[in-house]
Amino acid sequence: MGKNSEAIQYAESCRGPWTHDAEVDAVCEEILRGSVLVEEAYERYGLRASHSGTYLATLRAVAKKYPHKSAGEILADLVKTTPGEEGKWFAAAKEAGLYDEALALGSRTPCDPRTLTRAARDFSDRQPSFAVSAGLLAIHWLVQGYGYEITGADVWADYTSTIKAAEKNGNATQIRDSVKKLVAGAAPEGFVARILGRELGL
Repeated sequence: MGKNSEAIQYAESCRGPWTHDAEVDAVCEEILRGSVLVEEAYERYGLRASHSGTYLATLRAVAKKYPHKSAGEILADLVKTTPGEEGKWFAAAKEAGLYDEALALGSRTPCDPRTLTRAARDFSDRQPSFAVSAGLLAIHWLVQGYGYEITGADVWADYTSTIKAAEKNGNATQIRDSVKKLVAGAAPEGFVARILGRELGL
């Protein structure tokens, strides 16, 4: 009937134990976007209504619906919706080409070391500086004890990927020293120190 304000009010009144908030958000977002109130749709419902199975999928879903928004702006807004989980947005930021933002997020809260290691491996040729930083972040979180069922092979994979990227970046000696400091700063009997100790001369 074209009564968009009333429709949104009615949808909002349906929130409760028998109605999923995501469904209400999606309906309200659709109403506003259909009314050409795109900015209001984004601000009020867009981020919640676009929640998907992964952080990357969520970023892509929002970006698809709101192409006038930059990836950086969308990412920053999405990160605010998950306080304490900033590191989990690393992969989404990386895939969007937001390398500085990805590293900043990965350093704020724990990020899966394997995700960081893949970045170090996959970007050693095209973005060696980013790859090196991602690899160092992986070492940082590994020595802090983060990562699910981490093995010695995971530690070696990150170290070798990081050094390879550093060689491409022209600072392998400096990065090796940085890794040594990270590992030495942890408990000498720690898992990472046991794996890399001999290689690093600890």
